[in-house]
Amino acid sequence: MRIRKGDMVVVLTGDDASSVPRKVLSVVQSGDKVVVEGVNRVFKHVRRGHPKSQQGGRLSREMPVSSSNVAYFCSACGKATRIGMRLLADGRKERFCKKCDASIGVISPAPKSASVPG
Repeated sequence: MRIRKGDMVVVLTGDDASSVPRKVLSVVQSGDKVVVEGVNRVFKHVRRGHPKSQQGGRLSREMPVSSSNVAYFCSACGKATRIGMRLLADGRKERFCKKCDASIGVISPAPKSASVPG
């Protein structure tokens, strides 16, 4: 999954579509859905005495949206873009913006060299 928790994304389709970047709160385990701050809000009706709400009522919460409906917002170029993966010269793997080629962050460290002791 290329979009991770804490990334800023733009919602492309649906009722909450806009060009305003929003924060990803979580990625659903299967990886094909994300929960975005303030997007796809629904009311969860809770009975009185429930641990989440002792008084009961309607709780407003965000529900997951498909990751195909959001695009990463690059802070370097200020646009919604796709994310690419590449290997660096030292063996580390990083994410990068496909429009401006800016680095988003390192995903995995360099592999340990297989040196033989002795």
